[in-house]
Amino acid sequence: MKSLKVLIVDDEDKMRELIKTYLNKEGYTCLEAKDGMEALDLLKKESPDMLIVDVMMPYMDGFTLVEEMRHYHHIDTPVIFLTAKGDDQDKVKGLKLGGDDYIVKPFNPAELLARMEVIFRRTRKGVSGSKFETFGPLQFDLPGRTATIQDRKLTLTQKEFDLLLFLAKNKGQVFTRSQLLDQIWGQTYEGSERTVDTHIKTIRLKLKENADLIKTVWGLGYKFEVKI
Repeated sequence: MKSLKVLIVDDEDKMRELIKTYLNKEGYTCLEAKDGMEALDLLKKESPDMLIVDVMMPYMDGFTLVEEMRHYHHIDTPVIFLTAKGDDQDKVKGLKLGGDDYIVKPFNPAELLARMEVIFRRTRKGVSGSKFETFGPLQFDLPGRTATIQDRKLTLTQKEFDLLLFLAKNKGQVFTRSQLLDQIWGQTYEGSERTVDTHIKTIRLKLKENADLIKTVWGLGYKFEVKI
């Protein structure tokens, strides 16, 4: 899990410094933002692998930030909420908005690191083992979480990468939208199946002339197919 980039969003300088100190010791690269507005600006310039987000902040709080990320900017980067509020309703709200976990201050840094690793294991499928996997003209760099097609790097979100890799690894097999939601978004995801269609459409646009690698099987779902 080394060299992964984490964006720490908290209005308390000491809290950001504390988290950064522990993460740096574990080999993570850290970015910092004092509020949601600053975090959104950074997200446009950087591609962090995870966000640690305080809920109570000026200008734009953590809940609003994640809602903006998920629903308006379609950013799928994992998020851990970090807050002094331990109310169950706040936890439920944060998770429904798209948070991956929720830790209440004061916290044990070891617990934060452990929860981060659990999320990375779930979202970064296939990192162990072979470094590269090739499917026709498409190649995946698994540790680097990048994909190239005919030497052209694809700019993919976390979910787009996971979805394309999953379909490629199971080439020739048809998956329904519901099955893809369970595999990529998790069984607790409450969004619409249209989310799959939207991601497939975006991936095809990025594949350009190779968009037909992903086939639509009318009435069923999608499959990955490589021309022989």
